[in-house]
Amino acid sequence: MSLQNILEQHVKQAFKSVYSADLETVEFQATRKEFAGDITVVVFPMLRVVKGNPVQIGEAIGNYLVDNVAEVEGFNVVKGFLNLEIQASYFVNYFNTIKDQDTFGFVNASAENKAVMVEYSSPNTNKPLHLGHIRNNLLGYSVAEILKASGKKVYKTQIINDRGIHICKSMLAWQRFGHGETPESTGLKGDKLVGNYYVKFDQEYKKEIAALIAEGKTEDDAKKEAPILVAAQQMLQQWEAGDKDVVALWQTMNGWVYKGFEQTYTNLGVDFDNLYYESQTYLLGKEFVAEGLKSGVFFKKEDGSVWCDLTADGLDEKIVLRSDGTAVYMTQDIGTAIQRVKDYPDVGGMVYTVGNEQEYHFQVLFLIIKKLGFDWAKNLFHLSYGMVDLPSGKMKSREGTVVDADDLIVEMADTAQTISEDLGKLDGYTDQEKADLYKTIGLGALKYYILKVDPKKRILFDPKESIDFQGNTGPFIQYTYARIQSILRKANITETITLSPDQVTLDDKERELIKQLQLFPEVIQQAATNHSPALIANYTYDLVKAFNSFYQNVSILGADTQNEIIFRVQLSKTVANTIKNAFSLLGVAVPERM
Repeated sequence: MSLQNILEQHVKQAFKSVYSADLETVEFQATRKEFAGDITVVVFPMLRVVKGNPVQIGEAIGNYLVDNVAEVEGFNVVKGFLNLEIQASYFVNYFNTIKDQDTFGFVNASAENKAVMVEYSSPNTNKPLHLGHIRNNLLGYSVAEILKASGKKVYKTQIINDRGIHICKSMLAWQRFGHGETPESTGLKGDKLVGNYYVKFDQEYKKEIAALIAEGKTEDDAKKEAPILVAAQQMLQQWEAGDKDVVALWQTMNGWVYKGFEQTYTNLGVDFDNLYYESQTYLLGKEFVAEGLKSGVFFKKEDGSVWCDLTADGLDEKIVLRSDGTAVYMTQDIGTAIQRVKDYPDVGGMVYTVGNEQEYHFQVLFLIIKKLGFDWAKNLFHLSYGMVDLPSGKMKSREGTVVDADDLIVEMADTAQTISEDLGKLDGYTDQEKADLYKTIGLGALKYYILKVDPKKRILFDPKESIDFQGNTGPFIQYTYARIQSILRKANITETITLSPDQVTLDDKERELIKQLQLFPEVIQQAATNHSPALIANYTYDLVKAFNSFYQNVSILGADTQNEIIFRVQLSKTVANTIKNAFSLLGVAVPERM
């Protein structure tokens, strides 16, 4: 049981004993550094229950706690804040309960709890993954891991956008200008090869538009009538009609892309439990539209199109079926969500990792599913995130100015190599060990830089700034972990020893570290509730700062007594394990040496 939980019951009892009144809740906060104490009770909310001077109320409760609660050894009151000083024995005993837990802070999934499905990545099969996809993948993967650690069963999924006019553009350009090129013949990853033809289509399209304008067409007409666009539209119609040659080309080129994606996912360190394909789901939802028409959730307009009226909910009318009976994206998304629960009956909620430009779409989607009567609709969440910019400006995939995900991963490793060599930290490493370490540092820097920011905020990503061995960065935290591993290798300590409180004289820095460790389980739960890896990232940075302060001020292996050495080594090991576990939730590896 956490200190807060222990104290909450005692504070309520104290209040009842002194004032004959009940407190529903007790508000705690960390004690400010300038005051003595380990945890602070906020007195002001108690004034709603009993009138009086907050200082006097604080003193009355403080006196009761000192007299009646073994853990409390002293207190001070500053205005309406009761700062409690906790017995050192409590912290030592608490530490002894966690020091041998490899997964301290993690909660095992309960069979009674419904599972959560987390959707992320969801790329188009006409181009490689880029920097925007990286943020999407890192967020989705991390939130899935955090939810798992909080005690949820999780399924990781994506829906691959493998149909539509954009796919046909790449196909047509390859057909006309590709001369039979393949990933094997060019040495290019399949997604890059197909992406090149998406860019090629746009280049040729612009030429045709310019030619038509020169012939006297308006720009709007030229854009609509350009022969290459018309041909791509015809190809889409052929695909939807099941034309054998078009479908065969589509399968071949998509196959190239999937192999390319898989390589990127492996390099990035993310994975999926199952995949959905838009080509298989775009017709889903029609049957639910028919049912919704019967139940009055939807209505039909004169032209035969079907809509949902959400004006009473503060939104507008939303089309779910065109007049010709064809489905829109919304129809597909309704059908796919319902299909997922059919495929995985234990799913009771979903998280959609999609950029913030789609916020309205998800508001509408969740509301419609709710109106259709599905109880899990209340557990749908849009993990909305801001764009990622680079110092050089915005990215445009049609023009071929995107920051390719694979290239960025390589660049991060190269930058890590340059900085590490300048610092001269890698004497005695083999070339392979160095290469592995550069990748670990580079990827760690990239992931941490992106995940430490609240998902809703836009990011300006600077690769060089992210790889810094000082400050709030991935490499700084990785370096601290490696430093602790070096201490542990030098220490010759039997790990199974458990010291009692009377064998340990607790230093203030040790106390602070244990208090920081104590927060980890609660931070995981908060991060899961808020779908925010940033809470994990910034907690880890605070833990590392606390450890470095301890390391600089307290001798570990050179301590005066054997018991001090044992305790400090064990404490260091527990900190390292917590860093490793916290970073695993971000998908970041930690090196044993640096």
